Amino acid sequence: MGDEMDIITEKRQIRKKILAARDAMSAEERARGSLLLTERILGHQWYYRAEILLCFVSYGSEISTGAILEEALRAGKIVFAPKVLSSGQETPQMQFFKISSLDELVPGYRGIPEPAGTTEAYPYSREAAERTLMLMPGAAFDLYRTRLGYGKGFYDRYLADRPALQERTIAVGYRCQMAEKLPRQDTDIRPVQVICV
Repeated sequence: MGDEMDIITEKRQIRKKILAARDAMSAEERARGSLLLTERILGHQWYYRAEILLCFVSYGSEISTGAILEEALRAGKIVFAPKVLSSGQETPQMQFFKISSLDELVPGYRGIPEPAGTTEAYPYSREAAERTLMLMPGAAFDLYRTRLGYGKGFYDRYLADRPALQERTIAVGYRCQMAEKLPRQDTDIRPVQVICV
């Protein structure tokens, strides 16, 4: 138990340090990073082949996914965005709901733009997962594809019982969010790729 608590404390310290560096980026650096990410994702063969996109909606100092979402919708892909459900419970869950416009998003969990939750939820199956690309946010990433989230475990829990979806995951962020090696717990699910620009 002691080791587990040590890892949680270490994660908290790393998260704080890296998010402070991300918050300190200039508007120019942010704009350049977001543009580079958009180019990398839209040119990625997984994006090209995917009929379905599961993508977080950027918030605060996160790298912007706005242009990726807009282009995916324009291109006719089926787009789902995350929503945190039952936030009154001890362990709130995340679900992805279909969106047809960014205008449908409303402030939700912690003020993050979310779908209202009244549309179709992502219908997970192996067949659906083979046509899906998931873009994941995070606080920090390392050279071994370890992803340090924001401490609530939403993506790890969502992916835990959806193994086929784990095969098409890309975590994205700015270069300042890369670390050499991050602490990792057994419940942490590694994305297949990490793209930090």
